[in-house]
Amino acid sequence: MSIKEWALEGSRIGLDGIDLSILFLKNRSPEYLDKVRQQIGETGIRVAMVTTYPDFTHPDPAERERQLTKLEDDIVTASRLGADLLRVTAGQAHPSVGRREGIEWAVNGLVRATEFAREYPVNLAYENHAKPGAWQYTDFSHPTDIFLEIVERTAHASLGVNWDTANTIAYGDDPIPVLKKVLNRVVSVHAADTSTRGELKHVLLGTGLVPFKEMFQILRDAGFDGWICMEEASFKGPAGVNAAADFVRRTWNETARR
Repeated sequence: MSIKEWALEGSRIGLDGIDLSILFLKNRSPEYLDKVRQQIGETGIRVAMVTTYPDFTHPDPAERERQLTKLEDDIVTASRLGADLLRVTAGQAHPSVGRREGIEWAVNGLVRATEFAREYPVNLAYENHAKPGAWQYTDFSHPTDIFLEIVERTAHASLGVNWDTANTIAYGDDPIPVLKKVLNRVVSVHAADTSTRGELKHVLLGTGLVPFKEMFQILRDAGFDGWICMEEASFKGPAGVNAAADFVRRTWNETARR
């Protein structure tokens, strides 16, 4: 699908916005980005979030600087598209990188990125991430203790959390205690589901192990009113997207009627 076709599909099922990977964009020229934003707007929805993949844990310091420069360009790009949020990552679990240095590098890169982002109407959201197809290795901060330490050490920065509902289970941990620890930082949600503890095996939302109703209740009680973006990866086509959207709406609405 083209981005415009994807936006039309989202509009058809009543979504308020779409979440775009930075990899979907053909180039970064102002003319192209303005055209993409216009085409999406013509469907009656908007760009909620752009997702990107900075690798701040790379062992080469020159590469870490290049990653920051790329992320700064992503911030400008997301702003041009009218996105509220830019999803960011810590980096890959490169085999030669130890825990202490990896956390130090990730915190440094993320904090510097938030300083650059102050000049733009885009908020950065750091995710409890697993592994995208664009990477060779799993996220360095996939282990829960590393994710929580990075969240704690970036508390002074304007860095939100994009809470992925499935990735903590995919690591093998209980997500509810983790969500409660980062609740005051959550600015957005990636609604995903997995069938397997200890491994990310996407299934249709609501049919796997994720305790969506309990998570949504915690978020609602805390006053969360941000974007919930579906990660529908069950390969069921438009029917799966429709079913996932219905499930998220219904489950969120149920939390208001307890």
